[in-house]
Amino acid sequence: MLICGVELSGSDAVVCLLSLEGGQFTLPESNVRRITLKKNHTRRDLQEFQASFAKFLAEHDVKKVAIKERMPKGKFAGGAISFKMEAALQLMPEADVEVELLSSATIKATLSAKPMPIPFAATGLKVFQEAAFVAAYVGHLAK
Repeated sequence: MLICGVELSGSDAVVCLLSLEGGQFTLPESNVRRITLKKNHTRRDLQEFQASFAKFLAEHDVKKVAIKERMPKGKFAGGAISFKMEAALQLMPEADVEVELLSSATIKATLSAKPMPIPFAATGLKVFQEAAFVAAYVGHLAK
């Protein structure tokens, strides 16, 4: 099953595709590394962001999206825009995709129980995609 890991950062949804079969994972080719919400954050902008994300998922036949959940308060709290983006992804009407939010505690606990089989540097992904990659990996294990 192909899964899309997502980290919301600013006005961007950083994405990473991951397929895990029989303990072996592959990183399918994709030119898309992030999907951006336009600066005005209007209703139309959110709908376009949601449609762009749904189109990306459909093009790659993604069945599950794992989002690194934003903290609602505290030192690492997410901004208002990231919560709008999170909601837009959870409420995609045209996508037949399971969307799961992964808390930092869930990610940490899963990684301590089942560490990643290779270091992130060996994946060939961009550095800014690491959190999305981790979300995809943990999302696969949290079936």
